[in-house]
Amino acid sequence: MNASAMLSGGCACGAVRYALHSPPFDAGYCHCRLCQLTSGAPVMAFATVPVGDFRIVAGERAVRRSSDFGERGFCAACGTPLTMQVDHQPDTIDFTIATLDDPSALAPQFHIWDASRIAWFEMADALPRHAGFRPDTVGLDDGVSGSDSSASRGAWLSSSATSSGAG
Repeated sequence: MNASAMLSGGCACGAVRYALHSPPFDAGYCHCRLCQLTSGAPVMAFATVPVGDFRIVAGERAVRRSSDFGERGFCAACGTPLTMQVDHQPDTIDFTIATLDDPSALAPQFHIWDASRIAWFEMADALPRHAGFRPDTVGLDDGVSGSDSSASRGAWLSSSATSSGAG
């Protein structure tokens, strides 16, 4: 890990590595349908850092527009989901907690898109749950509400992946 990095992580095959240069904030669980589909799991744990503090230190992250309000970064070689960046928060980037070298170093503090939670999947925690985005989510006052619909999935299916060596 880079001496100035706070935490580091990467994909399953090791082709893409990243370093975080500030403490993550807003760690949570997302139950939206797109997170379910891209992770192959009932929920995705994520945390947020300023975009300039998420740095790719090895390899290249592929990026794909996944919805009408954001794009996802992943390893083109193994498919590991790495990041999500939403248009209404251009100064931050979310990363998947499970890709940290030590994922136990960061615990989620809330659930979003609980309305999309798979019925048989229950998490026995007392964390706050929000049907969609949290009400205090920055940028939502601009009329961006996000979507967990098949229209958002269509954006993913019709977009093409690009590579991004930058964070």
